Amino acid sequence: MLDQRNHQGKFAEDYVRALASAAGLLVYKDDLDHDGIDLGFRYPGRAGHVSSPAIEVQVKSWSEPSGKGPDLHFRGLNEVQYNKLVAGPFLVPRYLFVVVVPAESDRYARVETEGLTLSRLCYYRGFEGERPIDSPSTKRKAPVRVPLGNVLTVRALRELVGAPTGSLA
Repeated sequence: MLDQRNHQGKFAEDYVRALASAAGLLVYKDDLDHDGIDLGFRYPGRAGHVSSPAIEVQVKSWSEPSGKGPDLHFRGLNEVQYNKLVAGPFLVPRYLFVVVVPAESDRYARVETEGLTLSRLCYYRGFEGERPIDSPSTKRKAPVRVPLGNVLTVRALRELVGAPTGSLA
């Protein structure tokens, strides 16, 4: 049995993998998380003038979300992790995905007559144009505002990747 932290993190990755599967995207994972990236998502085809558009993401889980106004106030990245998302330019765009999960793991998923429901939501944040932190430390947290309007859906994930959205919901 996984401890609570690892269980919560695994669920968060599986949550976004399920969305990617529904979106018809390929999911890839580096053999070592050395560059601050947990997962990559790629559209296996042509989108306009680009073949195989992709994004890379750091996936974080959060069981006690806090925020005020239109944003979540996420403090789960240290400054070094933050810079790995910000200090570009990157050939493949990078995002932070924050999966808000219930505190109790037995509430992560629910099976009903209509199908499987994964609990809570995932939010995303890009960092294009942001400045990295000078002299970053693994001991200090980097506050990140994540807009509540940036809910990761099948359509939103396809749009982030640059894949055609068609008639997806």
